[in-house]
Amino acid sequence: MKIEFLPDKVTTDAEIGELILDVAERAGISIPTGCLMGTCHACTVELDNGEDEPEIIRACISGVPPIKPGQEKLIINLFSDPTW
Repeated sequence: MKIEFLPDKVTTDAEIGELILDVAERAGISIPTGCLMGTCHACTVELDNGEDEPEIIRACISGVPPIKPGQEKLIINLFSDPTW
């Protein structure tokens, strides 16, 4: 499946269940990390999974979900937090 990382519009292939952090690294996208357990929230991203509101997830512990019918790619919006 395809994943697009915003705001830079970098698109890459990924497998369902693969860690989003690993997909980003393979695509040359840097997502800040701290604890690598999801508790520090450094790797927080928004996942546009076809719902009304984006889902807030932790890239270090979240796998790539299946896309909804009719959805051509998964969109992940990266946050810019100057503290990380």
